Amino acid sequence: MPPNDKFLKLRASLPAVLPSLLMCDFGHLADDIARLEQAGAQALHLDVMDGHFVPNLTYGLPLVETVRRLSSLAIEVHLMITEPEKWVGRYIDAGSDMVTFHVEATNEPGEVLQEVRKRGAAAGLALNPPTPLSAIETYLPHCDVVLVMSVMPGFGGQAFDPVSLEKLQALHARPDLQAVLEIDGGINAKTLPAAVAAGARNLVVGSALFHAKDYGVAFHDLTKMAREAVH
Repeated sequence: MPPNDKFLKLRASLPAVLPSLLMCDFGHLADDIARLEQAGAQALHLDVMDGHFVPNLTYGLPLVETVRRLSSLAIEVHLMITEPEKWVGRYIDAGSDMVTFHVEATNEPGEVLQEVRKRGAAAGLALNPPTPLSAIETYLPHCDVVLVMSVMPGFGGQAFDPVSLEKLQALHARPDLQAVLEIDGGINAKTLPAAVAAGARNLVVGSALFHAKDYGVAFHDLTKMAREAVH
């Protein structure tokens, strides 16, 4: 089954800044999402952590369902959880348009990718900074998104790991790769241009947006920077 319309629309307008709701004000979630929509965001990135695969707990299905009710934007759920095969279907049913999980978290990445696609969502595969590209080689034909982590997952606000740029460059150089390259972790005005130059087209941004005084200005500046870095 081809990816859904929201993913295809996002793909047609790359590069794109994807706000990470991990850093938002959950007491004013609806307001934050409305501000992001007004700023021009085309997709939202939701980090689901289980306290097992990563040393932190965040949110789960109820929040994804809430965000789906609040917004018509594309939703990417980033599953930082053990055994994602048990959960991908439920997150798609909750409203996810893209589901990304970690190659380190399952013994059957290919089967999980195919299940995500079968259910009508775009399928993403993530890898942590210490994980070599060889770990995902077999599964690349089944990926709609490849997420290169530029920090170890678990907490927002970490420093950018430049090893991610080497991986992006290697993936971007592959003429056979159809997946959108995404980067997550420490993306801001200093690191974004290099990430885009290396091949990233989905740019997950947390602190650089949510710590800004004006979401609209920050989003506009980062998006402009990304587009300029492509050329």
